[in-house]
Amino acid sequence: MQALVLEKKGELSLRDIDLPQEVGPDDVKIAIDTVGVCGSDVHYYTHGAIGSFVVREPMVLGHEAAGTIIAIGANVKNLKVGDRVCMEPGVPNMNSRATKLGIYNVDPDVRFWATPPIHGVLTPEVVHPAAFTYKLPDNVSFAEGAMVEPFAVGLQAATRARITPGDVAVVIGCGPIGIMTALAALAGGCARVYISDLSAPKLAIAGQYAGIHPVNITERKLADVIAEETEGWGADVVFEASGSPRAYDGIFDIVRPGGTLVLIGMPVETTKFDVAAAIIKEARIETVFRYANNFDRAVNLIASGKVDLKPLISETFDFARSIEAFDRAAKGLPDDVKLQIKLRG
Repeated sequence: MQALVLEKKGELSLRDIDLPQEVGPDDVKIAIDTVGVCGSDVHYYTHGAIGSFVVREPMVLGHEAAGTIIAIGANVKNLKVGDRVCMEPGVPNMNSRATKLGIYNVDPDVRFWATPPIHGVLTPEVVHPAAFTYKLPDNVSFAEGAMVEPFAVGLQAATRARITPGDVAVVIGCGPIGIMTALAALAGGCARVYISDLSAPKLAIAGQYAGIHPVNITERKLADVIAEETEGWGADVVFEASGSPRAYDGIFDIVRPGGTLVLIGMPVETTKFDVAAAIIKEARIETVFRYANNFDRAVNLIASGKVDLKPLISETFDFARSIEAFDRAAKGLPDDVKLQIKLRG
């Protein structure tokens, strides 16, 4: 089948490639409709690696996807041909200790789409376990279905934060994950969320949502804004979603005593962390790696109308223009939040 293949660092091609197509008894086959372009996909394209995950041979990209089931395995009872679905891209070892503990996202054996050496889903058809495939309600589009995966990261962060209704939150970083974390925090009960960044266009997009208050740190210090807005107390929850080492400078100045810091962004270099400042405030620190046990809840929130992700879709490209979509994403244009690729008309 034709697929978008990362041949090596900096080289993409749209070509035929042999991919597994056998449907096992617990699997489904899905005709892919829409795939989101994720920052990790782009990073593999531009850098050839993320940490210890190195592209050593051609790899199909894409892991944020939705489509239609076209075949089911003999044991599959909860899904049928014709169902519109989204798919959780990480499949763990179901017998691992991590899976048995319910934290399958940190299973060392997890097989995750478009993470070397596992192929992704920018191709017309894929086979996937039914257990990690979720039916889309009629009022959720394929485009929204392909947004469930990144939204699940924000939902994981909001869950780890243990939000209490009425909390005040801060999100550092106004990229796709930052905005979706802010939306998840509001859905989880936060009264208001302040989101900070250097990019005025992205802040303007986030500011369209009721309850989200953008802070341009080229104009005002985030710590000053939070001190003013909370009468010097600080935020109940702070989400670090930028991955920038600079974000950690004075980060505990904006956390209230006994508050929570949730780490989402993945720094690519060693980061200084003020342990004493955390201890003095007895701050609780949580970390997020992907997600676990929340894809269905993400779908439910979108279907309910409480979370509207459609304004975050900046442009949709036909499959034939996939390379163009990745080149655009690699530029990091200030007005772009999420680019998507549509494989079917």
